[in-house]
Amino acid sequence: MSHLILILTTMPDDDRADAVARTLVEEHLAACVNVHGPMVSTYRWKGQVEREPERQLVIKTTAERLPDLEARLRVLHPYDLPEFVVLAATGSDAYGKWVNEETRT
Repeated sequence: MSHLILILTTMPDDDRADAVARTLVEEHLAACVNVHGPMVSTYRWKGQVEREPERQLVIKTTAERLPDLEARLRVLHPYDLPEFVVLAATGSDAYGKWVNEETRT
């Protein structure tokens, strides 16, 4: 069975967050993508402190799909430098099996 991972990224609005989530699932790069509600991110960018509304995406996939998912997200993402945080995860055998099945090519 493939190793379960979670990927965190952000999007600037609902429409783009929903479009990316749907694309990643339709293309079997992710088994599931959670789009969290509005939040405000404060960060430093090019020497300035910025504050912008965003949506957090939690992407459930496998380690095997990581390179393809990262490449696809870079194409889909509107930011110059998108957040791309990868977290190792554990879950039930049944959930892991489902993620593995849904992300097969």
